[in-house]
Amino acid sequence: MSSQPINLAELCPEKEGLKRDMKSRHLLMISIGGTIGTGLFMGSGQTIHQAGSFGAILAYLVGGFIMYLVLLCLAELAVAMPVSGSFQSYATKFISPAAGFTTGWLYWLNWAICIAADFTAAGIIMHNWFPDVAVWIWCAIFAIALAGLNLISVKAYGETEFWFASIKVAAIIAFIIAGSALMFGFNSGHASLGFSNFTSGGGLFPNGFSAVFLTMIAVIYSFQGAELVGIAAGECKEPGKTVPRVIKGISVRIIMFYVLAMIILTGTIPPSEASVLESPFAYVFGQTGIPYAKDIMSFVVLTSALSAGNSALYACSRLLWSMAKDKQAPAWLSNLNANGVPYNGVLVTLVLACMSLMTESYAADTVYLWLMSSTGLTGCLIWMIIAWCQINFRREFVRLGGKISELGFKTPFYPAVPILAFVLNLGVIVSLYFDDAQRIVIYTGIPILLAIYGYYQLFLAKKKDQHSTPSAR
Repeated sequence: MSSQPINLAELCPEKEGLKRDMKSRHLLMISIGGTIGTGLFMGSGQTIHQAGSFGAILAYLVGGFIMYLVLLCLAELAVAMPVSGSFQSYATKFISPAAGFTTGWLYWLNWAICIAADFTAAGIIMHNWFPDVAVWIWCAIFAIALAGLNLISVKAYGETEFWFASIKVAAIIAFIIAGSALMFGFNSGHASLGFSNFTSGGGLFPNGFSAVFLTMIAVIYSFQGAELVGIAAGECKEPGKTVPRVIKGISVRIIMFYVLAMIILTGTIPPSEASVLESPFAYVFGQTGIPYAKDIMSFVVLTSALSAGNSALYACSRLLWSMAKDKQAPAWLSNLNANGVPYNGVLVTLVLACMSLMTESYAADTVYLWLMSSTGLTGCLIWMIIAWCQINFRREFVRLGGKISELGFKTPFYPAVPILAFVLNLGVIVSLYFDDAQRIVIYTGIPILLAIYGYYQLFLAKKKDQHSTPSAR
């Protein structure tokens, strides 16, 4: 066993070309911006209705805990090996090239489809304000604008995402303050609601504890995006110092924002009424007497959708660039412009997003809805891959003679943390089978995953024989 310190850069080499122009505040807001989206602002009402007031809070606490476990695993990997491909590169190195290929293309497909959904949501909001302008025109405008921001430089992208995410954070803080006033009687126009919703309408779990279990895929979906910090670490200044600090900050802020927001929502909206609300947040703002509450929340959701689309476009372009470097995607996707941006990856992602917009109109019952239904499943699978990679990385690191004390960040309670993260995400996937409305996620998502993996094995595996395979499996 070697007594010399291991060169981590050789264990998972950095792919040269991208510029490290991302600042700490950019990295923090990119992850927050990619996580806090329409899943919270628009979809939380259904979770409250299904799980009940206390059950909804419990579901988000568990979801935040699972996210935190995954980020602890990702922190060790990203600090040791801050590469732009992140978990796609780690899966290639520490599981198998086929796993890396499947991870990269599945994640890219997932986020590219989400971009289309984000453009559509933003376009509908603008159409409500300007009914003479068609939704597709607004989608085209947003596509061109976000493409421009991503093509200029990584710094321009990071700065834009910082302000997009700041609007969402400010909105949630304002909501928590206004909602607290409503709950505890500080608003002169309403009597104190207190915690009456937690004890009325069937108790803590009006639909049984199993209802909490069945809401977890929606809850986990609303937390997805936090892992973008791993991709952005490849373009971050001083990742060894920045990434651990940012991941701790992300975990605390996201869990705090989500849980406090859910306490306010569940305390002010009866579970029986939550599912029929277009936006639970707008409802609570309206109850406090704030004028133009619906327009305010529409603006927040607009920036939320654009923020999510902006982050998704960034992540997709970097994944395609990384896979091209690993010969898992066409070589021309590794081309960079003068500002160090993988421009072909940006453009290809937008093409798929725009094609998805077309399927929403012309094939809504087939391809588009099937792909969208697998989004939550994809997120859980990626989180499982991150935990698996961390286990195999630690084994490989020790096998090569490395000392745990040499790691810049160490996942605590190894191997309990990655194993628990893996098992809990697997449990969320299993829960889909027991929900008739969500079972299609398994029936469509698993075949897509197997098709991508099978394509690699049938057409690319033999061409990769010259590449070394990881010894830790």
